[in-house]
Amino acid sequence: MNNKFDALKDDDSGDHDQNEENSTQKDGEKEKTERDKNQNSSKRKAVVPGPAEHPLQYNYTFWYSRRTPGRPTSSQSYEQNIKQIGTFASVEQFWKFYSHMVRPGDLTGHSDFHLFKEGIKPMWEDDANKNGGKWIIRLRKGLASRCWENLILAMLGEQFMVGEEICGAVVSVRFQEDIISIWNKTASDQATTARIRDTLRRVLNLPPNTIMEYKTHTDSIKAWEEFHGLVNSSGR
Repeated sequence: MNNKFDALKDDDSGDHDQNEENSTQKDGEKEKTERDKNQNSSKRKAVVPGPAEHPLQYNYTFWYSRRTPGRPTSSQSYEQNIKQIGTFASVEQFWKFYSHMVRPGDLTGHSDFHLFKEGIKPMWEDDANKNGGKWIIRLRKGLASRCWENLILAMLGEQFMVGEEICGAVVSVRFQEDIISIWNKTASDQATTARIRDTLRRVLNLPPNTIMEYKTHTDSIKAWEEFHGLVNSSGR
């Protein structure tokens, strides 16, 4: 099979060298394109369970991102690099997506899968995420596929029992190790973060000595800014 992510490539490439006499036509086409985009956006938001399907409590969206390691990325370039795979509203729709996706353990390079509630972007700056944080677990190679599947099934099945606190989950494939994380809305709510941690241990069947780190998105942004300040000042 060819690259399974070919479908994620942007189709928004137009010819900008039209003659001036076509400017009115271009404006009309532009308006139509905007309308189509808005309609497409509305269609995406209107994902609903099919007849006889088992609805989930929330709609979720799969995302994929890949970047060259060592190359500094801005928030803007990160947002451009992240590709939406699709949104689902039922158990059956989830399996349709998931069964065709590469397992994390088979990904190469610096790649990430993200699964977030519909309407929440997998970015620190998103309104739903900005006051939150994430539990991080570093895995040795070979465990990512199983842990990712167990994590997202627990999330879709509402096993964390923390109301609307869960925003989404990420699996990050790296060269030496893999990382999974689960994001929540309110970093300052210690009772909630503790419950998420304990549920995470249970659903992933983690050994008692597994190191789990909680990091607020504010701290992540600070660390990112400090790192890029050092990179820029060194002339790279």
